[in-house]
Amino acid sequence: MEDLKGAIRVFCRVRPLSNSEKERGNFDCTTMDSFSISLEHEGTAKSYEFDACFAPSSTQEEVFEDTKRLVQSAIDGFNVCVFAYGQTGSGKTFTMSGIPAMPGVTPRTIEELFAIQARDAGKFRYKFQFYMVELYKDFLVDLMYQGNDDTRPKLTIKKDSRGVVYIQGVIIKDANSKEELNALIDMGTEGRHIASTKMNSESSRSHLIMAILIESTNLATNVSTAGKLTLVDLAGSERAGKTGATGEQMKEAQSINKSLSALGDVIGALTSGQKHVPYRNHPLTMLMSDSLGGNAKTLMFVNASPAEYNITETMNSLNYAARVKTVTNCSSKTVETEAIKDLKRQLAELKKKMR
Repeated sequence: MEDLKGAIRVFCRVRPLSNSEKERGNFDCTTMDSFSISLEHEGTAKSYEFDACFAPSSTQEEVFEDTKRLVQSAIDGFNVCVFAYGQTGSGKTFTMSGIPAMPGVTPRTIEELFAIQARDAGKFRYKFQFYMVELYKDFLVDLMYQGNDDTRPKLTIKKDSRGVVYIQGVIIKDANSKEELNALIDMGTEGRHIASTKMNSESSRSHLIMAILIESTNLATNVSTAGKLTLVDLAGSERAGKTGATGEQMKEAQSINKSLSALGDVIGALTSGQKHVPYRNHPLTMLMSDSLGGNAKTLMFVNASPAEYNITETMNSLNYAARVKTVTNCSSKTVETEAIKDLKRQLAELKKKMR
């Protein structure tokens, strides 16, 4: 029923206690089953229910198993978004990217895309395109751009006629194999802003947004569908006292917290039924406007630390996620017949002649 009405699915994932947490004598304050998590704090327990809950022992394969169906949805022409949220050092990047020995959602998604392409080779023709940006200090940075900063193109967030977000000016690369797509991601990742903090040795100082644009053409009917699969690794919410952030890192943290606060305002407006949803208050909320209350099938991973040392941040994250779970989207797929394609070609030709 939730799939039918368009509710955003929320998966909770708790990482193991870190070495530094063990050294501090921290203990695990969480109790979990497949669909719920409880936090023990000062003699009282607070429980949350989600679409799935993954304990520290859960493998990357188990985490991806339910996510896999969304890859097929994107192939079928839907706008799909998977994003990770949580405090600094809670395991978001491990969930989304993983490590070579334990690949996360993004590399497994790419593997699945090209497995579907191979499976359907005799029935469908697929075209995959890719862009990758980071939102750093409220500015969009194209991670596919390889030139100097003086000639870096300005990026503008727009929406098409279906309400699907696109970025005007972004470099879009063709990806004809999983090796090509993974190489593009590696190239973009090298240009990201990261820094070491007390909470995380490689803390992301920006929000990462990757999109795979999918065109699928039925070889028998020549009918095409256009899907978009967006993968978002949000920078972590943090408190300066815990991370030890100063100077430039303090400014980065303030920018991150401001953007996440704006995202919270959007979620609050959607869940309370307000007529005005403040998507335009921040570039992050503009980027995610088709994923929250828009035209998308959306999955949120809320990542959390099990340590009682982080219980305030964990409760904030889980409260945030519980609100997201009540947001309803209206997802529909995009289909183009040969006649529509022909009309678009004619219109493009007319525009050329008029210039």
